[in-house]
Amino acid sequence: MSISRSFAAACLFSLPSCGTVDNTVDALTSLVLREKDNSVPPAELIEFEPTVEIEKVWSNRYGKGVDELFISLIPAPYNSRVFTADRDGRMIALNAETGEEIWTERSKKLRISGGPGTGDGLVFAGTSDADVIARDAETGEQKWIARVSSEILTPPRAAAGTAVVRTGDGKLFGLDSGTGKQKWVYDRTIPILTLRGTGAPVIHDNIVISGFDNGRLVALDLATGKQDWETRLAVPTGRSDLERMVDIDAEPTIVGDTVYISSFQASVAAVSIINGQLEWTREISSYSNLAVDESRVYVTDEKGNVWGLERDSGASVWKQEALRARQVTGPAIVGNYVVVGDFEGYLHWMHRETGNFVHRMRLDDNRILVPCRTIGDILLAFSSSGVLAAYQPTDLKTGPDPES
Repeated sequence: MSISRSFAAACLFSLPSCGTVDNTVDALTSLVLREKDNSVPPAELIEFEPTVEIEKVWSNRYGKGVDELFISLIPAPYNSRVFTADRDGRMIALNAETGEEIWTERSKKLRISGGPGTGDGLVFAGTSDADVIARDAETGEQKWIARVSSEILTPPRAAAGTAVVRTGDGKLFGLDSGTGKQKWVYDRTIPILTLRGTGAPVIHDNIVISGFDNGRLVALDLATGKQDWETRLAVPTGRSDLERMVDIDAEPTIVGDTVYISSFQASVAAVSIINGQLEWTREISSYSNLAVDESRVYVTDEKGNVWGLERDSGASVWKQEALRARQVTGPAIVGNYVVVGDFEGYLHWMHRETGNFVHRMRLDDNRILVPCRTIGDILLAFSSSGVLAAYQPTDLKTGPDPES
């Protein structure tokens, strides 16, 4: 099996031990970044005439980003604010309409590796040293710090008095969101080789939905951690550890009574949230978050192709292949458009009905590692160097068009 550079950059031997793995992670990631696998060169950007105007609402650099690490610090919209974080321990609250900083707090000793996440009036972040920090979302005041079992690579989230934290050693913790004290822990054995990352858990109606590195999707009771159901999305096959990787590194997306999820070297699937039964599957390998609207599921596969699938059946509607090997993020939906970022800092806008390109812009000279987020008709894009920008298609504006 050949390994593309984009896949190698996302891959890391798992380290199921307690305490810090920060130095090891830094060293291994640096080695990966020096690898030169040119078997699949990144696609050249094609020329096209933009067919939609995109307005930049605001933009700034907040903090120092993620250094040279492949970690997913993704902005978190919450009420009328946007929260962001950087590797150096900063947590920042912004006005979602203007980008103006409301508060900035820094814990110099913390190396943030996952977050921010929100819930119960709090904003959370996780660290490489297995710490979870909770701050008041309004003021930035630190409420508590709790220690879990290993590095945290996804946003902690909270609802109904329980904060949920996923750790790199296969555990899912339920902490009291008011105090940080442990309420429950759910433990799964992780394979020898896994992707560099973990699937972020999602809270929905007092149920926690989370995927694991063994290809299983589970539903847990939020208050107790008791398992409601478990579904196997992928069965490991092949003779080597690499061939047997079936990680679920994507965040589940829930629409109605259905969970939509993707897994590496396996499939995109729709699963009943009621009992965990599979509704449909498609053999598309992905380690990125997907997006769902009223009729379609949008997913980026491991090769950088972007797909539009029928939501009811998983049947293909379109496939955009012009971004192959550009280390493309998972998609986001804003208005009539699907947007992905790439390793050169470009944002690619596609029409969600056809997959055709309608616009392209450059957020930053540095790579975009995480999917865009949306607040209403505003798209938020974040680069690895800490540049955060808000964009709006002009056809979604309710007021007069800006002066040319």
